[in-house]
Amino acid sequence: MTQAFMITNRKLADGDLSYLPDLRNLRFYVSDKKRDKLAMLSNWASKTREEFVALLLEQTALFPAIPEDQNRQQKHVSLFIHGYNNSWQEAAKRYGQIKADLYDGADGLGLPILFTWPSDGNAAGYLPDREDARMSAPQIADLFVTLHDHLITMQRAAAINKLRNGSEEGRDQTSLCTAKISVIAHSMGNYVMQNALAIASKKLNNPQLVSLIHQLVMVAADVDNDLFQRDKPGDSDGALMANVCYRISALYTGLDQVLGASAGLKHFGTRRLGRSGLADPTGVWDNVCEFDVTALVQGVPGTHSAVFESPSAMALLQSVLRGTDRKVIVDSGALGLAAPTKR
Repeated sequence: MTQAFMITNRKLADGDLSYLPDLRNLRFYVSDKKRDKLAMLSNWASKTREEFVALLLEQTALFPAIPEDQNRQQKHVSLFIHGYNNSWQEAAKRYGQIKADLYDGADGLGLPILFTWPSDGNAAGYLPDREDARMSAPQIADLFVTLHDHLITMQRAAAINKLRNGSEEGRDQTSLCTAKISVIAHSMGNYVMQNALAIASKKLNNPQLVSLIHQLVMVAADVDNDLFQRDKPGDSDGALMANVCYRISALYTGLDQVLGASAGLKHFGTRRLGRSGLADPTGVWDNVCEFDVTALVQGVPGTHSAVFESPSAMALLQSVLRGTDRKVIVDSGALGLAAPTKR
């Protein structure tokens, strides 16, 4: 079992993480406790940014270097961003479940990191949560800018080593990035990502050399369903997001009543991506796709979070993260996917 990692911009209050935002400082935590212990802050050790990064690199150094023809087996460092109406404890419980189901073990995806933003943790807090989500974006954007600089450094080092050694064989594997970067965003966590990636892309002047994120999976996304239409301006959020991601996948279902209420409350009838799917799937950027998970979550309580409770939907999520071609996923028949192995 890998260590658990958490980043937050929640303020500390009375020895616990609160609903108040800290827009100046990020806090970093690690834990070696099992999933059922992660909802207590006393089971997490506070770290400086430098200590956190060092521990993260220590873990990823154990990832194997995978040949290019086995790309799907490459390990991930994933960011999980929760949605609205979540206390940090609820987010930690969900993170622990995802970590155990998809990431732990020799055959797991690798290492997930929880980013918990100051959601108010109550159903009446939708509008305040949306503002907190928007204000949290610059801090995540700065993380992605730092990541971009690291990836460029690693890419240059790999190129230099290749030139020095004259071939792929025998080159120094320490210069290679042995992990893919991916993101699982749920509900309003997708609004956090929308703003964060747009800011990061602008700060980096629309980077062309590397993709910041290999797989962005938008689960029950509380964002406009026309976000990724190609007829929008080139500096629109959707265009900027598509530019910095290798693939963006939206998992949606018309059964999601929470997102139905969201559309009516705030967005003047604009449909939600996580409930209606893409506004026009033929008119989006070519690295954006959608998966209707209705058949996988039907009958599962709490439809808004049902992807995480359905073994078949979790199998789909695992397949998407591994980079399986979208046509292969569709042709395989979503209901025929095996559930991910529990570890």
